[in-house]
Amino acid sequence: MSWLNEIGTLLEQYQGASATSAPASAADDFTKVADHAPASALSDGLAAAFHSQSTPSFGEMIAQLFAQSDGAQRSGILNHLIAAAGPAASSIGLPASLNPLGGAGAAVTPEQAQQLSSEAVQRLAEEAQRRDPSIVAKASEFYAQHPTLVKTLGVGALAVIMSHLSQRH
Repeated sequence: MSWLNEIGTLLEQYQGASATSAPASAADDFTKVADHAPASALSDGLAAAFHSQSTPSFGEMIAQLFAQSDGAQRSGILNHLIAAAGPAASSIGLPASLNPLGGAGAAVTPEQAQQLSSEAVQRLAEEAQRRDPSIVAKASEFYAQHPTLVKTLGVGALAVIMSHLSQRH
């Protein structure tokens, strides 16, 4: 039985849902969906939320997720964002200790990631998206691995994710 067969009825209530018309049960429903849906489906839904006009901007949402992340998650997303922003990463106010351009393969550690403010991450995400729009898909894939963290985006974003998934049903 496919995951859509298992939760299709649940997803049906999200057909046409938006961030402004989110059911109050969206967080609980998302947990059920995340338990059954493959990461690739969650990634597609998350990308839809990142692109939606009814949710905060990509940069704002990434900053919100960053603020709720542990050190390993923070360093993981930062490494993606820095790679996408390229040389511009050094011009947005990253602490010198992060040294994103400090040699081939240099990666931000969890300890270094803890130094960065959510505001700096928002600016970095916006610059990364401007320079490399594929960062939205990469960030979606990254956070699809952390559905509990995705729930911190709120019921509006979760409704957009599940509305997108309901279109598959």
